[in-house]
Amino acid sequence: MRQRYPEPTVGASIFNNEGKIFLMKSHKWKGKYVIPGGHIKLGETIEEALKREIKEETGLKIRDIEFVHLQEFIFDKSFWKKRHFIFLDYACKATSKSVKLNSEAQEFAWVPVGKALKLSVEPYTRRAIEVYM
Repeated sequence: MRQRYPEPTVGASIFNNEGKIFLMKSHKWKGKYVIPGGHIKLGETIEEALKREIKEETGLKIRDIEFVHLQEFIFDKSFWKKRHFIFLDYACKATSKSVKLNSEAQEFAWVPVGKALKLSVEPYTRRAIEVYM
């Protein structure tokens, strides 16, 4: 199906009690590390979408949600499909420790924020982390 409008999405920089950030590798982003997130469903609030997407992709529950910034993604080749997204980026804390990845992620890591920027991170995740810092 051909995209007709930009797609609003949510994503979260998730931190654990040690202050480490959660990153996962995704085939949709050419094997680079990303923050988890996804689409806002019709009739769903942004916060509901964020909690649902994080739970679906990682198994984690989150709290202390704060808005970080908005990014536009217009047909960037860093994603596996030609898409126009509006990224709403948040930061939050994990309330659970058990990670259960779905098929969108191939592996995950909890890393110090400074180390995160030294990994192979896709550009929009990098920007979200930098703005948060």
